[in-house]
Amino acid sequence: AFDQRQEPLERLKADNVGVASSLRGLAQAADVVITCLPGGREVEMVTQGAEGLVALMRPGQTLIDMSTAPPALMRKLAAELAAKGADFADAPIARTRRAAVEGTLSIMVGGSPEVFAKIKPILDTMGNEITHCGGVGAGQVVKIMNNMVLFETTMALAEAISIAEASGVDGKLLFETMSKGSADSFCLRNHGMKHLLPQDYPEGAFSVRYAQKDLSYARDLAKEAGVKARGADLVAALFDEAIVSGDGDRYTPVIRRVMKAKD
Repeated sequence: AFDQRQEPLERLKADNVGVASSLRGLAQAADVVITCLPGGREVEMVTQGAEGLVALMRPGQTLIDMSTAPPALMRKLAAELAAKGADFADAPIARTRRAAVEGTLSIMVGGSPEVFAKIKPILDTMGNEITHCGGVGAGQVVKIMNNMVLFETTMALAEAISIAEASGVDGKLLFETMSKGSADSFCLRNHGMKHLLPQDYPEGAFSVRYAQKDLSYARDLAKEAGVKARGADLVAALFDEAIVSGDGDRYTPVIRRVMKAKD
């Protein structure tokens, strides 16, 4: 493993994970290299240039990118690696931090059927739902749409509890009742009940800044497709307000704070 921070590398030593001192050392030691980074900018930093993974990898190796990043960047990486005789797949992940720890992630894969078959046993160690979404970049499209719907649902739930409590209805009763009907969802039971209800928005979770980054990819795809993504545009405006108000590093349900009308 290689990381810019020492803390996670120290934790991995307990699992007998060897530590590489550089990207070059990682590329030399591993037949399959897996990256999981904050976004497209960081993926480019790690893969491009004379000391980037594209330059360092050799024929027969495989690069799996599990970041959430633009589909076009995934296709660019696939072409560059193919020219070197190396394979590539995008495999972004969904679900919670606990799912990552327990190995129950949902993983959305973009790549050829042959590459998918080769890497699936590795992905099976991390997730219990491994979906081949299509060619390179398809995994990112599915993940980005997943996140867009999650953010829009979080916005709807934040609106609902804000209006209900202001109207004299208990928020806990609201969400418990909604969970028994057609408004039930993963987002309701996690973002809603665990965070919007107690108004608990920790730092170190999936922050507004990260969410805004993912949402920007969704909005770019919508623009390319000629779709007016009005819901995504509205959530993006709320994210901007949350960042300006100082909540950019807090968990995304914090957008509830910017919904209260100004006096």
